[in-house]
Amino acid sequence: MSDNKKNAPKFSFNSFWLYIPIIIILLGLSFFNSGNLGSRNITKNEFTKILQANDIKEIVVENNNVAQIFLKSEALKKEEHKKLADSPFYRQGSPLYTYNFGDLQNFENEINKEKEEKNLDFDKVNVERTSMMDTIISFLPFILLIVIWLFFMRRMSGAAGGGGAGGQIFNIGKSKAKLFDENTKVKTTFKNVAGLEGAKEEVQEIVDFLKSPEKYTKLGGKIPKGALLVGPPGTGKTLLAKAVAGEAGVPFFSLSGSDFVEMFVGVGASRVRDLFKQAQQKSPSIIFIDEIDAIGRARGKNSMTGGNDERENTLNQLLTEMDGFGTDTNVIVLAATNRADVLDKALMRAGRFDRQIYVDLPDLHERREIFEVHIKPLKLAANADLEFLAQQTPGFSGADIANLCNEAALIAARNGKEAIEHQDFLDAVDRIVGGLEKKNKVITPKEKKVIAFHEAGHATVSWMLEHAAPLVKVTIVPRGQSLGAAWYLPEERKIVQTEQMLDEMCATMGGRAAEKLIFNKISTGALSDLEKVTKQARAMVTVYGLNDKVGNVTYYDSSGNDAFVKPYSEATAQKIDEEISEIIENQYKRAINILDQNKDKLTELADLLLEKEVIFKDDLIKIFGDRPFGKEEKPQITTEE
Repeated sequence: MSDNKKNAPKFSFNSFWLYIPIIIILLGLSFFNSGNLGSRNITKNEFTKILQANDIKEIVVENNNVAQIFLKSEALKKEEHKKLADSPFYRQGSPLYTYNFGDLQNFENEINKEKEEKNLDFDKVNVERTSMMDTIISFLPFILLIVIWLFFMRRMSGAAGGGGAGGQIFNIGKSKAKLFDENTKVKTTFKNVAGLEGAKEEVQEIVDFLKSPEKYTKLGGKIPKGALLVGPPGTGKTLLAKAVAGEAGVPFFSLSGSDFVEMFVGVGASRVRDLFKQAQQKSPSIIFIDEIDAIGRARGKNSMTGGNDERENTLNQLLTEMDGFGTDTNVIVLAATNRADVLDKALMRAGRFDRQIYVDLPDLHERREIFEVHIKPLKLAANADLEFLAQQTPGFSGADIANLCNEAALIAARNGKEAIEHQDFLDAVDRIVGGLEKKNKVITPKEKKVIAFHEAGHATVSWMLEHAAPLVKVTIVPRGQSLGAAWYLPEERKIVQTEQMLDEMCATMGGRAAEKLIFNKISTGALSDLEKVTKQARAMVTVYGLNDKVGNVTYYDSSGNDAFVKPYSEATAQKIDEEISEIIENQYKRAINILDQNKDKLTELADLLLEKEVIFKDDLIKIFGDRPFGKEEKPQITTEE
């Protein structure tokens, strides 16, 4: 019962509900105040009969077209009038009958003639009346326009800015930043951030600045204005900023760069001013702007649209506020982006973002720490090996590892297990990298044999080359868009030498080389392999300057301004194409030679793969023996089309 109460939707009051009872009251007043409520409309003959009987006390001519007939008290007791007079809708002193007489002059002549001839004693009065409903109906179009205007203004103010005073239109320029202070304290600390040791050291100084600024200012130093966290998605930039606020224990204003963008002119700049004003009032404090590239893009490149002008005005206001005039406000701006290359240079200069902290993908040791953080809420079996998992996830970000742990828990629960086993983590990696296993995909025996030799060719060549990544596991079970997937163990290198790149390319071409050697035919299954080696060969020639004929030159522009410019001549382009083709063909021939020398072992490995569908490193050791190159191994996954 308590859970149902917690999950029940909360009652929220809407001021528009006040209009409903007001309208009902107005309609009720108009209804009950109407003098004609209990009266009945009569014909000319009926009116003449009542007139000649001298039952009329007073005739009130309303708006020159309707006569309200008031009867004498003794006339109300007559049989023909009593039934209507006793009606619950009739009120004492109200007209019992109404008569639409038509032309006013004829009507007056008629009643005056009857009054003289019959010596009648009734009174006649002319009045002009307008009912409340008539008034409301006449003003209804204006009322509807006002209601519609109020409705849209509330909707726009609620969507555009709204805190304070119920989100009225006048608060549209207010900041939308979420404030974490002593009431809503940030609970994230550096203990919750695994890895990122270098980045944590950088931001630790920011925490010290906020806790004890006099330690630095007494020597003449100035507190830094801001720090920019740059790195690939999912590496923990936002988490690191929250940890800074949690460690410093100061008010923390958190918002996204898109929160400044609005359809109204000047709103973005107004929100920037309001944000810094609030931060200065609560200083020392931290402002965190996530995805700052939404407003921080370089100015002047797309000035054709008005929306871009509004974004530039917002950026200009942000630059002004960050530059400022005072240095004693103790407001530090943290920002995060994975698109630092598109940011405006004025935003990146010292004095605004004094520090740029690069948050890179985690290495082996950091991945182990991240795993330890994310497995705390999980129920693990005794055979779960975190060290092995850290080795098998090169290139995974912190967000990827969190997703991996959650996927492993889901797989274990789906299989009805009481704890998450090591195999569940391996299946989760297969699921994330390779895709969902396609159990219903029909593959003919001939195609399956080609796939098996293709994967066996990769495994054989990589096992025989010193700098190639050796195999850990290979499968010919279809996953996602791939028909086979292989796990390898590449080194995590900081720099790569020419021989290492050539060995990797040779191992990649081992799949097609095996098809050519065994079947004397090639297939489309090597598409991903060809794409990979072509990129590597092009990078060797045009980026890293590793080709003798082209020389020690690079045509890579790190600023990204060469998208529409070819920085070399047609003759050089032809030479580049020839060298790329020659590098790939040489490694293809090299792979064929290695496989030709080990053709019996290649066939044995492919037959074993056809039999088991999944083979591991131990199976290769039984066939080829121990690998002659003893190196520390860290796994990775590649897939085949």
